[in-house]
Amino acid sequence: MSQRPAPSAAYPALRLRRIRASAWSRAMHAEHRLSPADFIWPLFVTEGKGVETPIASLPGVSRWSVDLAVARAKEAATEGIPCLALFPNTQVDRRNDDGSEALNPDNLMCQAIRAIKDAVPEIGLLTDVALDPYTAHGQDGLIDEAGYVVNDATVDMLIGQSLNQAAAGADIIAPSDMMDGRVGAIRQALEEEGHANVQIMAYAAKYASAFYGPFRDAVGSGGLLKGDKKSYQMDPANGAEALREVALDIAEGADSVMVKPGLPYLDVVARVKDAFAVPVFAYQVSGEYAMIEAAAAVGAGDRDALVMETLMAFKRAGCTGVLTYHALHAARLLNG
Repeated sequence: MSQRPAPSAAYPALRLRRIRASAWSRAMHAEHRLSPADFIWPLFVTEGKGVETPIASLPGVSRWSVDLAVARAKEAATEGIPCLALFPNTQVDRRNDDGSEALNPDNLMCQAIRAIKDAVPEIGLLTDVALDPYTAHGQDGLIDEAGYVVNDATVDMLIGQSLNQAAAGADIIAPSDMMDGRVGAIRQALEEEGHANVQIMAYAAKYASAFYGPFRDAVGSGGLLKGDKKSYQMDPANGAEALREVALDIAEGADSVMVKPGLPYLDVVARVKDAFAVPVFAYQVSGEYAMIEAAAAVGAGDRDALVMETLMAFKRAGCTGVLTYHALHAARLLNG
């Protein structure tokens, strides 16, 4: 004999399971929905032609030569992904302590921007602004004799890097360096150079995280990094500080803001969304992607279900969109 739930003021007039009882009802009552338009797909670009180099620490992700990055852009557009995020794997002989390759109008990033825009003009391009893909020491900025990343001189370089990318055709400049004052300086420079419609998506709350390892392998800076990035990236212990960072970037002219990493910082995403009436994005970073792939590989969970559930978590927390290496796969699942 089954035992009935204890009586309550609402039960049985209110049974929350009623709306979960059938698929059509669950779909009708869903509070959040995913679509390919929610995704930004990060792509790694490398030298050569016809080159695909798989990244061992990111199973299923490769570095692509410019021509093959164009092919990936066409795939993305076909599946309804609105934007790509580009990251260059700069050759070691083009790296130096000043990161001057970032200012080269024919560097890998600019080549990829022009080629993709020529072939797939309808897709948006978000370009990373930081010096770590270009420095010999792997830091995001210029360093002094003690190895400390100096702020203002780095900002001057970031301005030049941003203008270089905007001139090549970038749609969104995304400063990921975490230097103080860089958003305002870049916004002013873009306005003065006639790039008023180029957006800034600020990495406003970027944490000094253990989840970045595979990314550093992908851009070739992992083995070069001297020291850590804790003097400019945020302490994982801090949440209120993220709101101060976001407020500053908005005041300086950011069109949207980003929290990075993603899943371990959904509380920060929700706090930012609640506090500010601006678009909020999150980066489901390389370590998060690799963990999902590793879990699926050993049968700890269904890959498709893991991918879609984690992406939905970003939307539920308040994200406008998500940078994710699973973008193409997730878009294909959604498109059936």
